[in-house]
Amino acid sequence: MEAAPADYFRLFPGNAVRLRYAYVIRCTGVEKNPAGEIIAVHADYLPETRSGGPGANSVKTRTAIHWLPVHDSAAAEVRMIDRLFVDPQPDSGGKDFRELINSASRTVLRAYIERSLVSGPLAAQPDDKFQFERNGYFVADRVDHRADRPVFNLSVSLRDSWSR
Repeated sequence: MEAAPADYFRLFPGNAVRLRYAYVIRCTGVEKNPAGEIIAVHADYLPETRSGGPGANSVKTRTAIHWLPVHDSAAAEVRMIDRLFVDPQPDSGGKDFRELINSASRTVLRAYIERSLVSGPLAAQPDDKFQFERNGYFVADRVDHRADRPVFNLSVSLRDSWSR
């Protein structure tokens, strides 16, 4: 995030984060395309902070981020499923349940996944289940999932949107 709020601990210019199983990096800036979208993140890595090494904790960070190198990843469709209604009791008190439908109950994301999920002996098959770290449990779609077009559906979230 280029202009992060105070409670945002991930990567933004000037902030340091740990890349999971790797090093601490500090964002030095971003590159944008003509439409103003970020297309590259520039960062310095701190070689003394290698995970498992003697200086791993020499730089304090507030978070570790998970990452995959795009060149060694596979593109996938990830369907995020949320509650159908914005009210926990859409049919109570004379409410019109049609006005309480959650327009964001199904969001389709373009994501990158580990290549092992699409090729090799452990490749995902329709109806196989996985935990995508810090997000939830996903299942390879029974109908749409293929090795050349992986599709995963959220089955259980690790975040509870009702508690907000």
